[in-house]
Amino acid sequence: MHFSSEQRLDGDVVERAFTLGEIPGILWTPAAESPMFPVSAPAPLILIGHPPLGLGRMYPRLAARARHYVAEYWFAAATIELPGSGERPRWAAAEQARADLRRALEGGGPVGDEIVDALILPMVDRAVPEWQAALDELLALPGIGGPVGYEGGVISIGVRLALVEPRIVAAGLFAGSLVPAAVFEEARRVTIPLHVLLQWDDEGNDRQAALDLFDAFGSREKTLHANLGGHTGVPPFELDTGARFFARHLHADRAASGTASTTP
Repeated sequence: MHFSSEQRLDGDVVERAFTLGEIPGILWTPAAESPMFPVSAPAPLILIGHPPLGLGRMYPRLAARARHYVAEYWFAAATIELPGSGERPRWAAAEQARADLRRALEGGGPVGDEIVDALILPMVDRAVPEWQAALDELLALPGIGGPVGYEGGVISIGVRLALVEPRIVAAGLFAGSLVPAAVFEEARRVTIPLHVLLQWDDEGNDRQAALDLFDAFGSREKTLHANLGGHTGVPPFELDTGARFFARHLHADRAASGTASTTP
């Protein structure tokens, strides 16, 4: 992992850009002198996912979430660029799948399972090992430790990570369409605590499919927060709701011992 830049945000947050091989990423950590950050104890880590629109385009939303988690809830947060997104090399099969999806949507017809599988499954197969490799490097840095949470992004990536990565102990997922049947089957074997957001009037989301996926999760602790509004209309208070969910699970040991300080 190579760090290429560093800047201070809001006094209490340090943002560093890095590369892991060809993969760009961003890490946000508490400043060493922050009163929220006891230097002797590592901060739990939240991995922040995003749609395949490129880190540059998604940066304002990602940074706002990360800064809130770090400054208000004493977490570290990190994200990486998805395969075939941003400035990373494209691959022909993914470009063809995107073109097929656009044609299906423009034609007003249903999006077939073969298009969904071709678009989503190869991305999941590539992205999940990259997230795990980034996690290896991030947890080796001073000041960062487990447990780890995963939030947002392509829900199929979140499902796979929740299933196969034992260091991730809780996940906050954003309900979305285009979930392959194979991912539904994986969801049945997910057992970690889940917090799922659903925009009830999301114009690009099949509401029933999102509800079916939530029902499929095998977790004994799973919460669905459904709000009126379209895709970009998530109420601001949901940021704190998600942060408190992570605080319960990532700060659990310190909260029990009285050493964690988090916003109620």
